[in-house]
Amino acid sequence: MNRPKRFLLAEDELPRQWYNIQAEMENKPMPLLNPVTKEPLKADDLAHIFAAECAKQELDQEHVWIDIPEEVFERYKYYRSTPLVRAYALEEALGTPAHIYFKNESVNPLGSHKVNSAIPQCYYCKQEGTTNVTTETGAGQWGAALSYAAKTFGLECAVYQVKISMQQKPYRSFIMRTFGATVEGSPSMSTRAGKDIITAEPNHPGSLGTAISEAVELATTTPNCKYTLGSVMSHVSLHQTIIGLEAEKQMEKAGEYPDTIIACFGGGSNFGGLAFPFMRHQLKSGSEKKIDFIAAEPNSCPKLTKGKFEYDFGDSAGYTPLIPMFTLGHTFKPANIHAGGLRYHGAGPIVSQLLKDGLMRAVDIPQLESFDAGMLFARTEGIIPAPESCHAIAATIREAMKCKESGEEKVILFNLSGHGLIDMTAYNQFINGDLVNV
Repeated sequence: MNRPKRFLLAEDELPRQWYNIQAEMENKPMPLLNPVTKEPLKADDLAHIFAAECAKQELDQEHVWIDIPEEVFERYKYYRSTPLVRAYALEEALGTPAHIYFKNESVNPLGSHKVNSAIPQCYYCKQEGTTNVTTETGAGQWGAALSYAAKTFGLECAVYQVKISMQQKPYRSFIMRTFGATVEGSPSMSTRAGKDIITAEPNHPGSLGTAISEAVELATTTPNCKYTLGSVMSHVSLHQTIIGLEAEKQMEKAGEYPDTIIACFGGGSNFGGLAFPFMRHQLKSGSEKKIDFIAAEPNSCPKLTKGKFEYDFGDSAGYTPLIPMFTLGHTFKPANIHAGGLRYHGAGPIVSQLLKDGLMRAVDIPQLESFDAGMLFARTEGIIPAPESCHAIAATIREAMKCKESGEEKVILFNLSGHGLIDMTAYNQFINGDLVNV
């Protein structure tokens, strides 16, 4: 049977702008606050931490479309477009009438969607004369992407990787060092924040909150250094909308339109990247096509399903602005699950507002269910997914089985945000029966 499976875009079809959902939201995200004065922050306030253009994009609630700089677009062309793929084998294994598609962000040289924001962030830093960048990373996908992008633009890069994730996935830190970055396990003894955490709890396994504290401290105490980050903040989701903008055009080539859109959720970058371009149609009155947007988070770190909406710090030490978010509390210590990129206590301000407004929903996935889903996907589609992406696959399987029960022929689109080829220790533990739900 001649069934088209992969859909790509030609170079002249690639998006030349990012989509800024803030500009079209009826209820705008609440402002970031200065933690001392409790006054809303301005772009100049953020520019001493972020690149000035990123700070501007973070607070931009006016411009719907933001031009992709030519040099960034040229770098995107190295690996974009990424394929939209019809998961026929998975559908057949499930016996579902649902049509399942996935946007395969795992095929770029860095192995995940993270490079989509690493390139523009390093570009903007270089443009303003910055020489050093620093960041946090969990599983290491973001750290690897930033290390590559920094080297591309001639920047020095320092990464704080969550200590437990560094132990679980040592090859990711090797990748960062291959690109010239320095890598420290967090919490470390190299910053005041890290020393305080270790003093209070010598065996602290680390979290994205601890790593952010250390990276922000380094950025604010090192001359000509800027902090970059791979999720949560609005400018990161903005850069990631390249995913959904491509997927819209590719779904048109496939002759279908999604009823359901699913992505895993840590801070919101890959979810927003896929979902926001499709969601823009529903923000406008009179939209006929309604999509069920689902964020899939680990049930051991369930900020969307069990957190509170309130102002909270983005890091453990309280260095960041106060962010309006669904949060488990900035001192929350997540369990040592293998989906290191999802072990974060809070959600970004845009997604938090959208969840409040009922424009999306969230589900939480146990670790064993996520690996069950990842194994089935690997054995049917031939791709070993990252543990983070396994949560999206598990949520997709749940929805596909509902279609099997009801007989509905829905179209489901999910984001395969990264591959799991450096996560094989986790798969081996699962196969051996050594993983548990936590």
